[in-house]
Amino acid sequence: MSAENVSRARTWKRLAWPLLLTAVVQAALIQAPRAGEDSGSRPRVDADGVAHVPAMSVPPSRFMSPEARSKFIKLFSNPEPSPPAGADIRLVREHDERKNAPFVARAQALYPVNIEERVIGGVRTRVITPKAGVAARNRDRVLVNLHGGGFLWGEGNGALTESIPIAGVGKITVITVAYRLAPEFKFPAASEDVASVYRELLKEHRAADIGIYGCSAGGMLTAEAVAWFQQEKLPQPGAIGTFCGSAGSLGGDSSHLASLLVGESPSAAADTGSLSLMPYFSEASSSDPLVLPISSQRVLSRFPPTLLIAGSRDFTVSSLFHAQAALTSVGVEAELHVWDGMWHAFFMDPDLPESQQVYRVVAKFFDRHLGALQH
Repeated sequence: MSAENVSRARTWKRLAWPLLLTAVVQAALIQAPRAGEDSGSRPRVDADGVAHVPAMSVPPSRFMSPEARSKFIKLFSNPEPSPPAGADIRLVREHDERKNAPFVARAQALYPVNIEERVIGGVRTRVITPKAGVAARNRDRVLVNLHGGGFLWGEGNGALTESIPIAGVGKITVITVAYRLAPEFKFPAASEDVASVYRELLKEHRAADIGIYGCSAGGMLTAEAVAWFQQEKLPQPGAIGTFCGSAGSLGGDSSHLASLLVGESPSAAADTGSLSLMPYFSEASSSDPLVLPISSQRVLSRFPPTLLIAGSRDFTVSSLFHAQAALTSVGVEAELHVWDGMWHAFFMDPDLPESQQVYRVVAKFFDRHLGALQH
């Protein structure tokens, strides 16, 4: 054997033995019960594909910032009492306003903005502009925010926490829409309100210069609005963002597991993904693409570039995975960002480093896509 071949053989042995040893150890760990563990307490998958998982302890993600880890412990180890199920909707909305008030105050301190109440297309809105001024490249652009809150609350402080940082970081005008909510109204009231605002904005802006985004219920409504625009023969916006809520129903692994990882029980819709349990959708059909656009490839294929954002401990993240795959399969540009260890709508807290990363991602996404020609 030549000296060169001998050298190659020795190199191969040095590389192969650690790999082989790692594989053997991993196989042993998979096959062998841990000390004191009997076969009945081991994870298993049954004949129906159901995974049976014994009690286990999961530490905070080591990828979280120290600030996020501290906030996670504060939020979920001793959660703030919420109004009980069935409480008067006014009490629920007041609770949400109080909860988000500190975030609004902090956001205004970090990102000074002007806030103007305005009726656009017959719908109440708030127009948020940075006090330092809108960037020159954004003078003809505008973002529309659709707030979260389960289609039940969120139009006040919740909407401002979603809008102020984006206006400040993006140096762009953001209009947050106070769309009609349940239980007073049902689907498609919110879609109609968004379309009314959008139709009015089209009188002063090209569709390509308008972006729409929302979190949680607002993320779902963003997708529904795009489907509604198609029905109304309105041009598609330049780009959209669906955060912590997507174009499809809830379901998948996260609907079962994510809630457990924040110390909560899975929702009643975890198995079925049904929206009928939400008062706003109580009279709507999940097969209607105006409700769930993912149910129609034709509707989905006409979506503009879409940004999807969530935390790995968000019960909606599997739905976002599914939506990205569906959008990509019909040729739509779908960009997905997931922050490990983070919870549902974590970026409402403007002090978290992860939240600030989200704001930059959102600003850059819309900066890249708004103004582009639509095909």
